[in-house]
Amino acid sequence: MAESSLPHLARQEQFRASIQHIGLAGFVINAGNNLEYMTGLRFDLMERPVVAFFVPGAPVTLVLPEFEAARASACAFPVRLFAYGEDPSTWGGVFAAAAQALGGLRGRLGVEARTLRVLELRYLEQAAPDTVFETQDGLLSALRVIKDSGEIEKMQRAVDIAEQALLAFLPAVKIGVSESDLAAELTLQLLRAGSSPGVAFPPIVASGPNSANPHATPTARSLQAGDMLVVDWGAAYQGYISDLTRTFAVGEPEAEFPQIAQVVAQANQAGCAAAVPGAPAGGVDVAARAVIAGAGYGQYFLTRTGHGIGMDVHEDPYMFAQNATLLMPGMTFTVEPGIYIPGRGGVRIEDNVV
Repeated sequence: MAESSLPHLARQEQFRASIQHIGLAGFVINAGNNLEYMTGLRFDLMERPVVAFFVPGAPVTLVLPEFEAARASACAFPVRLFAYGEDPSTWGGVFAAAAQALGGLRGRLGVEARTLRVLELRYLEQAAPDTVFETQDGLLSALRVIKDSGEIEKMQRAVDIAEQALLAFLPAVKIGVSESDLAAELTLQLLRAGSSPGVAFPPIVASGPNSANPHATPTARSLQAGDMLVVDWGAAYQGYISDLTRTFAVGEPEAEFPQIAQVVAQANQAGCAAAVPGAPAGGVDVAARAVIAGAGYGQYFLTRTGHGIGMDVHEDPYMFAQNATLLMPGMTFTVEPGIYIPGRGGVRIEDNVV
């Protein structure tokens, strides 16, 4: 058996055990990161549905387009395929055949509320009318939240690529250059450094007053002397991402901003120091927020301190004060405190932590 199939087999076995433990008849995953995590097969959401059934005691069962069947049949683990052609009027029958092969799928079937579309749901409801579809997003996130050494190596590579790209990008940062042009240059450098196509997410390049918006979109605004410049970017490598932020001054900044940057750096350090096994995820937020509040900028810290990263840019665990989830070895997340002063500018420093 191929070595590359071993992580997927182990994940499938663990997933089926979890399905049985809570009394589900099975679980449905459609195209996206969770399906890739469980099988190694990458399908994008499109007008043609792709659905995988995970049922205890049965092989992975896939409903998919005919032109994808050869790729799926090459899996190094047992897989049962139900392929359909280009005529949508036949697709319902293929879904029904898959459900019938799995014993009719009676009872409770887990689904992902955040990713399952009405398109797939309607075919499932018609194919398995005796099934109750139940939101169970937590089952998959519980598996994915602990990264193994192979996943962490890919994420480290994504960080390395992102850092290399930033260094190549910095010479383009000049007064008069627009945010949108800089974002395009950073994307180019990410690709040249080895990021997968599409990178991790569209880079944020926000200058001057725009840098006070935590999720700014690059605009035609040109850099001006004295601007704060927030750059939030990441690379993708073999399905895993990095997500970093650095803040720069363009020329001589407003007198208060070097002090603000120092406070944010101290908050980042405090958040990272609080991120230890056995501590609550919320403690990371509490530690970082205490530094910023203690310096008198509490009202300008507008977001949570961080979020999980992995195959998705945002996933479990989330770093907000009320989150009692205990941190465990293998969890990966951001620590990204910031101070955002409307109309003037902002500072964010974001690191990736395991």
